Amino acid sequence: MLKVESLSLRYGGVSALKDINFDVDEGELFSILGPNGAGKTSLFNCLSGLAKSEGSIAFEGRSLAGLKPHQIAGRGIGRTFQNLGLFGSMTVAENILVGSHRQIRGGALSAALAWPSTMRAELAARIRADELMELMDLTYWRDYVVSTLPYGTRKRVELAKAVASYPRLMLLDEPVAGMNKEETGDFIRYVLQVKEELNLTIVLIEHDVHMVMSISDRILALDFGEVIGLGTPAEIQRNSRVIEAYLGTSDNVNQSEQEQAEKVAASE
Repeated sequence: MLKVESLSLRYGGVSALKDINFDVDEGELFSILGPNGAGKTSLFNCLSGLAKSEGSIAFEGRSLAGLKPHQIAGRGIGRTFQNLGLFGSMTVAENILVGSHRQIRGGALSAALAWPSTMRAELAARIRADELMELMDLTYWRDYVVSTLPYGTRKRVELAKAVASYPRLMLLDEPVAGMNKEETGDFIRYVLQVKEELNLTIVLIEHDVHMVMSISDRILALDFGEVIGLGTPAEIQRNSRVIEAYLGTSDNVNQSEQEQAEKVAASE
């Protein structure tokens, strides 16, 4: 579904990404792992058209070169951000409807004149929003202003808003950042539920090693903009370069950290 070849990104004299190569199969949950500054979000910015990169990115066999973010979204790639991309003064239902905007053809005139095609599209968007609120257990909150909701609930709203546009590939940028263990477990359950119900392919960025290892089909590990590992969770757990990137070498970590490294490598 997604193929990335020789992808590089520079900001002035700084190389954010260097010769990145990987592919993502349809239906896969593919995770990107790495410490702060590894280049994970820069990679997402390239995939979603927010950064101009070298190399090639193809989605469903078609190049994304030169496309703007809204054109890439129109191809069927959705994205969430580390910082919530919601309208705090709007309700849950209104935020999710915003996510459906590209499905509604027409403008102010066609809406004012109640053209049948526009009315049908708006009705379909409202039905879609209701279905997503039910799927994400948000129906109770539908008329609540988003800024008044708990953080974990707002994260669910953002996910529902992102999938309202009927994406086939979903990019999730650190979706459980700032959540406690219980909130993380709940949110991942919703992610897997949405993936199954909507037949999504998901590419996920996350720092939570245990969570990534437990849900991913394959993992791409980055450090300083370079690939240091690519494979199944079991293969990544045994990758000495990945363990070193997270916890350092035996020369510069203490015994307790070494023990933690062994636990990480042995985690499921």
